Amino acid sequence: MTNDPRIAGLAGPLIHDEIVAARAPWMHRMKAGHSLRIVDLDGNQAVDFLLYATADDAERYSAQDTVAAQGNIFLRTGSVLRSNEGRPMMTIVASAVDYHDTIGGACSCESNSLRYGHHTKAQHSCVDNFLDANVREGRGKRDMVSNINFFMNVPVEADGALGIVDGISAPGLTVDLRAEMDVTVVVSNCPQINNPCNGFNPTPVRMIVTA
Repeated sequence: MTNDPRIAGLAGPLIHDEIVAARAPWMHRMKAGHSLRIVDLDGNQAVDFLLYATADDAERYSAQDTVAAQGNIFLRTGSVLRSNEGRPMMTIVASAVDYHDTIGGACSCESNSLRYGHHTKAQHSCVDNFLDANVREGRGKRDMVSNINFFMNVPVEADGALGIVDGISAPGLTVDLRAEMDVTVVVSNCPQINNPCNGFNPTPVRMIVTA
C-alpha cells in the first residue's frame, strides 16, 4: 500500500482503507485531526455524504450554515463543513476537482418516482443507504439532513434552475478532508442510474483514513 499513488502525500499512519462497492453505504468514526481521502476509482461517481458529531449526534452537518458562512453554494479546497451549531466539523484540505455540490440532495424512491416514473420506485436509493448505515447507531429518517454530493456536478443555470449533468471527475481523482472534531461520517456511494451523476453506471469508491 505504501507505493500506491492514490495515498501519496497523506500524512500520518494509515488507520482504515476500504473499497466501498457501487451502490453501498459506509460509516466510520473519525477523531479530530484525522484525515479522510475519498478516491473516485473509475470516475464520474457521486458520493453522498453526511456528518454527525460523535459526542452528540444532535449536532450534525448543516448545509445552510456551511453555505452562509462561506457565501457560496459550492465546496472547494478550503471550504469548512459546519454543523447546525455553526462549528467546524471538517475542512476540505485538497480537491482534485474544482467544486462539489451542496444542494442536489439525495435520491429516494419518492424523488425517483416523481422525476423518472413509477417504474423506478423499487430502485435502491441514497436515502436507503443512509438509513441502512444510520440505524446501526439508532438514527432514523428524522436524523437525515441535506447532504453533500462529492464529485457531483449540479450547475445553476441562468434562470436559477438546477441541472444534474455529467460529473467533472475522472478515474483516480480525490478529495481530502480533515476532521475538526470527533465525527461520524456516513456515505452513500450513490446508486442513481436515471441521470448522468454516475454516468448511468455506479462504480466503487475508496475511503482512506489516516491519523
